[in-house]
Amino acid sequence: MTWTVAPEPYDSPVAATLWRAYYTEVSDRWYLLHEGRRTDPDELEREIAKEPGADLAPPGGQLLVARYGGEPAGTAGVRLVDGTTAELKRVFLREAMRGKGGAALLVRAAEEAARALGARRMILDTRGDLVEARALYARLGYEETEPHNDDVYAEHWFAKHLT
Repeated sequence: MTWTVAPEPYDSPVAATLWRAYYTEVSDRWYLLHEGRRTDPDELEREIAKEPGADLAPPGGQLLVARYGGEPAGTAGVRLVDGTTAELKRVFLREAMRGKGGAALLVRAAEEAARALGARRMILDTRGDLVEARALYARLGYEETEPHNDDVYAEHWFAKHLT
């Protein structure tokens, strides 16, 4: 089996299915940790509708989909924040696809997409309970920084110079 990563329209059925899986997982993890429950289905639908991903479309962004053996396995997106800075968003691999090198491949492909958009620096935020994500970013050369946004769920901020 091999990995491929390619651009995908943010509003495609594949992107929508992966976004729903991503959002369900990170939302459920937060609610289970903080409130001992899973995400309310109505809340999930409201939040998904609020974040359709249009900022991950050209000319100012790009959504990438990784496939493993041809099957959609994960996503990573970039969006320009300004002329030289891009933000990494929606890095996700389906649970069954983890541990096969796909996450690093996705992040590297997102870095290439950011460079193609003119970015020289990538920023991102994540939560404390997403320890796998924080370890991945550190392994790929991202350094923890001061906050660059006031997202209520963000607890760790990272940046990397794209050379």
